[in-house]
Amino acid sequence: MVSNARPLPVDPGFNWRRFAVVAGPGIVVMLADTDAGSIITAAQSGAEWGYQLLALQLVLIPILYIVQEITVRLGIVTQLGHGQLIAKHFGRGWAWLSVSTLILACVGALVTELSGIAGVGQLLGIPVWQAMAVTVVGLSVMAYTGSYLTVERIALAIGLFELVFLVVAWRAHPSAAELWAGAINIPFRNDKYLYLAAANIGAVIMPWMVFYQQSAVIEKGLGVDDLKAARWDTAIGAGVTQLIMAAVLIATAATLAKNGDAHPLNTVQDIAKAITPFVGARVGTTLFALGMIGASLVATVVVTLTAARTLGEVMGYKHSLEFRPREAPWFYGVYTLSLVLGGILVASGVDLVKISVGVQVMNALLLPIVLGFLYLLAIRALPERFRLGPAYRRVVLAIISVTVIFGLYAGLSGIGS
Repeated sequence: MVSNARPLPVDPGFNWRRFAVVAGPGIVVMLADTDAGSIITAAQSGAEWGYQLLALQLVLIPILYIVQEITVRLGIVTQLGHGQLIAKHFGRGWAWLSVSTLILACVGALVTELSGIAGVGQLLGIPVWQAMAVTVVGLSVMAYTGSYLTVERIALAIGLFELVFLVVAWRAHPSAAELWAGAINIPFRNDKYLYLAAANIGAVIMPWMVFYQQSAVIEKGLGVDDLKAARWDTAIGAGVTQLIMAAVLIATAATLAKNGDAHPLNTVQDIAKAITPFVGARVGTTLFALGMIGASLVATVVVTLTAARTLGEVMGYKHSLEFRPREAPWFYGVYTLSLVLGGILVASGVDLVKISVGVQVMNALLLPIVLGFLYLLAIRALPERFRLGPAYRRVVLAIISVTVIFGLYAGLSGIGS
């Protein structure tokens, strides 16, 4: 990873000018977190369980922030990517184990993102193969011709379309009493409920997010003086991504579960119909298409870049957008090959809804490896000045432990239900 860290004068207070320069990696990775699979999982949650999984969306905000803040701290302070840091402190064997979980998560995520794009294409009458061809070519050209900052700005612009889901939820006018009643009525003994709970956890805390943001803060050239602003970048992103998840759940629950018509959603078209009645069919379809395309495209960029960067960290090839294709052929080759193979797989036909929820559950089952290494690195890799304090370290360990245990319990309980 190329380090472009720039020394800045120390400013302990919050500075909007600095924040405007630093912001990006946190918001981009969080918008990518609300990807096609996450939107489908939230919609399925509202369709099957009404508002009963709403409280979980809010509980996950501080958990998501804590995980990604440690990631930011590790990247900015050590100036090493996540895979490099694991190899340095635990050996290449453990690095490959962690990277293997990442690649597994990236493959699953890439299929869901491209399937989301294909589903929107079908909704608008565009054949799957045409949607895949345009996506693969467009994202390849973007990476081949742009710097990190260019890619980040494009991703931010695309990802902001996800905010349309907030409009849809607002137009649904959910009852505060019904929201509260559903949020506190939690059927912990129901295996199907636990399965979707695990999917929601896996939809929020994904392995590739840790790897991407740690590399992105380095590639953007952030130094220790940028840490405060980078934390705000991460906090804002964590809040926005979970508000979008909650909005999709609320919109779906308000139309299906509220009317006694709770049932699983089987296609992207089903989801579009479920969340658009309050704004009209034509406007609703357009808003849904914009939101899903924004979610899918920004996540596709993040996932493919993460896979290419992290393999470069452990294999030793150049792995940065700051290099031109002729200077880093392996990096751009892995990026392009991932897109092409994902597009071919999706064009062959997959069950988007089932695979999306299943991928999120898989993410929950991978949490012990992802969060375990993250916590150990926070203790071992950081100099004393930036290390977690004794009290905060215990809080982080408790939160990570509860998240991992519940994710495993819910995921394993729900499999086969």
